[in-house]
Amino acid sequence: MSGREKRYPRLRELYLGRSPAAVRFRFAQLVLDLAVIALFFLTTVIGTPAWILVADLVFAALIGADLVARWLVASDRRKLVLDPFTWADIAVLFSLLAPLVFGNFAYLRVLRALRILRSYHVLRELRRSNSIFEEHEEVLQRSLNLVVFIVIVSATVFVFQEGRNPAIANYLDAVYFTVTALTTTGFGDITLVGTSGRLLSILILVGGVGLFLQLAQSIFRPKKVDFTCPGCGLTRHERDAVHCKHCGRELKIETEGA
Repeated sequence: MSGREKRYPRLRELYLGRSPAAVRFRFAQLVLDLAVIALFFLTTVIGTPAWILVADLVFAALIGADLVARWLVASDRRKLVLDPFTWADIAVLFSLLAPLVFGNFAYLRVLRALRILRSYHVLRELRRSNSIFEEHEEVLQRSLNLVVFIVIVSATVFVFQEGRNPAIANYLDAVYFTVTALTTTGFGDITLVGTSGRLLSILILVGGVGLFLQLAQSIFRPKKVDFTCPGCGLTRHERDAVHCKHCGRELKIETEGA
């Protein structure tokens, strides 16, 4: 272990360890992520009163401290700098501080939605240290994929349509449109305006057919099932498998059929 890796043992335990305290710390990180997203949702409805700006500064301080701590405990700082999650956090930090200098522009606020990407890292860390997360990793991962896609697409709709489209008054309106478009329900009470709006609608509809339906199906009907092969012990198999792909042993997996 290098001299740098021996420094900051408490921080290293919280960020890299598997103790109960480390697990609680990762849950606290997840709560912070959700709080930043919730504050973004709230600002699209009530605007930015003074207490929102104070909350922005508090969250900025916490995220800044998190970035510094990860830098201190990182064994490979070059990898940390090149990590997309690091740059997503920097973008979120900028969006929290920028209104103090540049004003409260929608395209700056929408960067806060990127904080949800941090949940991928937290989920991966929780999987290493918590058996419940490891057991349900596939469903949790696919659920997170779906939530991230909806949040990012809704944020894009909001930033392109706010002020131009009276039907998109806040982020909730954007989420409503995105979900109805992704599911191809399309009630028609909200439509996007302008050339960019039409193009965005087309992309969302294509994404609904090509992505949303597959993600929803994978959540409720995972492609693989838990079944232990009596020959080699492989525990994950395709739903309609009749032979183990590792040892060729015949399997008798209960299934409803095609």
